[in-house]
Amino acid sequence: MSLAEKRKQFEATKTIYQQSTLTFHGVDGYDVYNTSIPFSYQSKNYLFGRVERRKEWARSWVRLFEQTGQDEWTVVSNSMIYQLEDPYIAIIHGELVLGGTHVRNSQGKLDTFYGYFYRGHQLDDLYYFTTGPDYMKDIRLVQLANNQIGVFSRPRNGEIRKKYGSESVIGFTTIDHLEDLNAEVIENASIIPGLFDDDEWGGCNQCYLLSSGHIGVLAHKCYNDHVDNGELQTVYMNTAFVFDPTTQQVLDEKIIATRPCYPEGPAKKAHLDDCAFTSGIVMREDGKVDLYSGLSDTEEGKVTIDYPFAGFGEIVERTIE
Repeated sequence: MSLAEKRKQFEATKTIYQQSTLTFHGVDGYDVYNTSIPFSYQSKNYLFGRVERRKEWARSWVRLFEQTGQDEWTVVSNSMIYQLEDPYIAIIHGELVLGGTHVRNSQGKLDTFYGYFYRGHQLDDLYYFTTGPDYMKDIRLVQLANNQIGVFSRPRNGEIRKKYGSESVIGFTTIDHLEDLNAEVIENASIIPGLFDDDEWGGCNQCYLLSSGHIGVLAHKCYNDHVDNGELQTVYMNTAFVFDPTTQQVLDEKIIATRPCYPEGPAKKAHLDDCAFTSGIVMREDGKVDLYSGLSDTEEGKVTIDYPFAGFGEIVERTIE
């Protein structure tokens, strides 16, 4: 079954309990999207968001926002400004790790891009500690049950397409300490087979240790389609799967939301009308989850759905120490 067919099947049977769009204050004239998941620090809730003018892609920043109301977030005015795209966070051995994509231009043209990583115990004192491989986005970390660190990679290049047929693949490896994370380790991660069919691509967005010892992965999966007028449409969907770090087996892979699950809104470009770029989930007291997602490169949305890792254990909570 093609990814487009799986999408139709999902949308015919989906259950969305609530939907909303986040509001961001203190950044007038800028969009905020593709945020990290919300997290708690010293009894307050925060997230990192990608901040960008509607008509620009070349200048993106990542800013810290504090929750100031229901679905309302306000920029922390004295916080660090990171020259990154698409931030994510992980809590590893009591430290907060902030990752994102740094784009390097030369004389106005794209030179390369790579992951930058910051770490620290204090939210206002994170420091840079390593860089990922050239031309690789969506590198994600998770602390495992044995206290090792799981590392998910996402190579995407001509060699990958030639070998696997897909636009990108996902790799996995483990390290013992954050000091061991570097471009070579990430580049040499073992490829997880069977996640993408021909002409598909995607990557991991947020990873969670489950009480079973498995990893719950929130991801995105993509393909190109054509709308009725024949124009190209780039389709991004929110997906989830469970990963066994011992056998490196993928379990229960599925679509959990698509762009129509969220409120209608603008797109940065017409070909991104159908784009939902996963941020991650936050558990609710009723057992359901709030799923956060960037929408069409202009907004951040939230929908309430059923827990996507049911049957594989609960999420093991990590805190900044």
